[in-house]
Amino acid sequence: MPHVVTQACCGDASCVYACPVNCIHPTPDEPDFGVAEMLYIDPSTCVDCGACVSACPVGAIVPGHRLPDDQARFADINAGHYTTGVADAVRFPVDPSRQLPMAPVTKPRRLAVDEPVSIGIVGSGPSAMYAADELLRHPQVSVTLYERLRRPFGLARYGVAPDHTATRSVMWLFDDIARDPRCEIKLGLTVGRDIMLDDLRERHDAVIWAGGAPTDRALAIPGITAPGVVSATAFVGWYNDHRDHDHLDVDLATSRAVVIGNGNVALDVARILTADPDTLAATAISRHALATLRRSEIEEVVVLGRRGPAQAAFTLPELVGLVESGANVVVDPAELSRPPDTPDATTRAKLDLLAEVAARPRRGGRTLRLGFRRSPVRIDADAEGRAAGVVVERNRVTDDGTIEPTGTTDTIAARLVLTSIGYRGIPVPGLPFDEARGVIPNDAGRVVADGTPVPGMYVTGWIKRGPSGFIGTNKTDSAQTVASLLADLEAGALADRHPRRRGLLDLLS
Repeated sequence: MPHVVTQACCGDASCVYACPVNCIHPTPDEPDFGVAEMLYIDPSTCVDCGACVSACPVGAIVPGHRLPDDQARFADINAGHYTTGVADAVRFPVDPSRQLPMAPVTKPRRLAVDEPVSIGIVGSGPSAMYAADELLRHPQVSVTLYERLRRPFGLARYGVAPDHTATRSVMWLFDDIARDPRCEIKLGLTVGRDIMLDDLRERHDAVIWAGGAPTDRALAIPGITAPGVVSATAFVGWYNDHRDHDHLDVDLATSRAVVIGNGNVALDVARILTADPDTLAATAISRHALATLRRSEIEEVVVLGRRGPAQAAFTLPELVGLVESGANVVVDPAELSRPPDTPDATTRAKLDLLAEVAARPRRGGRTLRLGFRRSPVRIDADAEGRAAGVVVERNRVTDDGTIEPTGTTDTIAARLVLTSIGYRGIPVPGLPFDEARGVIPNDAGRVVADGTPVPGMYVTGWIKRGPSGFIGTNKTDSAQTVASLLADLEAGALADRHPRRRGLLDLLS
């Protein structure tokens, strides 16, 4: 049987380049690569060679005959990407004359410089580590990463849910990169406080800023600052032992929590809140969070989205993982009206799975309820000023996806409200910043100020492109930035090819 890409797919495309028969798509050169929810293996062309299995950094690819029961749906999901489906699951083959592009395989080349090259990278998350990996392919390059936290790897460690162990295993790849003798990671150093950006630019031939998008998009509604309202970013950091959030006051002495937003992070926090703590004990969850979850009185978590189920922000792999995890997911059948035209196979599969969940008999225990077409209007507070409920307005979603408020409101009683409507980058002192997009202006990774590239200064990751994509999306993003940096290096366009090689202790003093 052909191999199958499963839920843990990180999208870094290593499998694409390893495949000898071009059966894994989309490739980084296809237009839908940046928005694809995962990669897919074409069962009609896969030759079961297993090259992709070895290349995958998170163990997401499995021979079809070895798929565990909770991942079995992914055989159809992979096949569905290469067929056009209609009602009753009748499938018609894609036009065989359609030729999908083969991803180009490039071999490392020797740089047109002979002397040692020193690159500084601010951050140690996925975008930083993929950039370091690209740079270290060249023997004359050394890399120093500056990380403000006590442990490296950013969102791969602090942003992935602790029970998503396969996805978190990408850190093994980052460990291998960090073991290179020409790679050094400095922990516990905040650029702008402990060490200045100008010092790094003096110390290195070039600097890559890979600081990510560390804060939430603000939800501007009345009552949002009431005690009991917590950002999903802070809550995820709390259960992942992030030093900025490990002392968060999370009150779980309430029967219901509401999560505003329905992306993958929203499903993560809802799943953690409704999970049996015993199933989390063997994961990397923080011990203080686990102790608090053991005392939790929550019986229901309501996850709210502004749009309909066809436009839900969560991905199909995340929904499959949630449903197959044993979580008691509840969906109201009345909320599952299907758009008249749903040509996208992924959306069809998502709606089919939601309909299957809605038709299941209700069972007791903690529930995770998915609600659609509701926009938050305000947070109501009790006599003590704490959150007591969320007032939501019902929406109508037109055929083209436009939201139309109906004027009808409901109140969902809840003493814990988690906001999860996306991430946002923050300004970096000394660098330009696009307030509208929350990114550092750049041209293919070159930092640009007033339309002019800043010599020797580069950017990668979410602070470069905005908070989109998955862990592995950063691989192609960082490759683009490194390619720009190396081209500038060879062209002699860097500001100072003879940086001041002062020791770090000297800089810190």
